[in-house]
Amino acid sequence: MLAIVCPGQGSQTSGFLAPWLEEADSRETLQAWSEVAGTDLLLHGTESDEETIRDTAVAQPLIVAASLLAARALGLAPGMRPGDADAAQLMLAGHSVGEVPAAALAGVLTEKQALTLIRVRAQGMAEAAAAESTSMAAVVGGIEDEVRESITSHGLTPANANGPGQIVAAGTAERIAALEAAPPARARVIPLKVAGAFHTEHMAPAQQALTNAVADFEVADPEVRLLSNRDGQAVASGAEVLDRLVDQVTRPVRWDLCMESMKAAGVTGVLELLPGGTLTGLAKRGLKGVASLAVKSPSDLDSARDFIRDHA
Repeated sequence: MLAIVCPGQGSQTSGFLAPWLEEADSRETLQAWSEVAGTDLLLHGTESDEETIRDTAVAQPLIVAASLLAARALGLAPGMRPGDADAAQLMLAGHSVGEVPAAALAGVLTEKQALTLIRVRAQGMAEAAAAESTSMAAVVGGIEDEVRESITSHGLTPANANGPGQIVAAGTAERIAALEAAPPARARVIPLKVAGAFHTEHMAPAQQALTNAVADFEVADPEVRLLSNRDGQAVASGAEVLDRLVDQVTRPVRWDLCMESMKAAGVTGVLELLPGGTLTGLAKRGLKGVASLAVKSPSDLDSARDFIRDHA
C-alpha cells in the first residue's frame, strides 16, 4: 500500500526548481502555469531569495506547482495511476496547501482549477495575515492534553497537529510571545517564520474569497482514496472535497489523524512529492517501520518509480 503525499508551506527553498528546468517541457509547463497562478513560478523557483519565497502569496502557488510538476514527471497526471498500479493500493494526502495538488492527483480538480484555487487562497491568506499581527509556533514535547490546554488557555488555536510530540499553536503575535515565555511542562515553544495565523478564524476573509472563487467549479469524485486534513478520513465525494478545501483555511490541520489512517490501511511506503522532506520526516516518527522516500530533485525520479512499483 502506497501513500503519495504533498507537502505544505515552509517546504520550499531558494532555487529548488532550477534542476527541473533543464527539461524544456518543464520550463514551458511552469511558464503556462504562472499565468494561471498569478505569479512568476520560473523566477521564484530559481532566483528569488528565501525571504521572497516565504511570502504566502508566492509560497503557496510555488509549492502546488512543484508537486504537480514532480507528479507529471512520474506519470501521476490528475486522475491517472502510475503504470499498472492498483487504485486499491494507492492513497493520497496533502498537508495544508498540499491538499490542493493531492485533490488534483486524485482527479477531483484539473491542474488549472488547482492553480486558480491556490491563487485566490494564497492572495486571500496573505491579505488576511497583513491585516493583523498574527503568527504560529511549534510546541514540541510535553503531554498532549497539557499542551492543548496551555495553548487554549493563552487564547491560541492548536492549528496543526503534525504527529507525536508536535502541535502548532496559532493566534496573535502577542499571545504567541506569551506562550513562548510560559511553555507547557516539558515542552519547547519554537516560533515559526510564517506570515500569519493560518488555519484559524483570523483567515476568515480568505475563506470567503475562496468560497466565491470556486462557486462555479465542476469537480469529479476522487479516483484514488483521498484523505482529508479535517479528520484524516477518506472523502468519496468531489463536492465534499471542494467544501473541505475551502473550510480548511480556518480549520486545524490534523496530519496526525491522516497518518493514523495510513497506518490502519496498512501503508508500507510513503512517497513525498516535491519539495519533499518534511512529511517523510514526520512519517519516520509517526509511522515507525514504514518506508519513505522524498522527491527533492530530478535525480530522485528513478528511485521514486522503483518505490511506486514496490509499494503499489
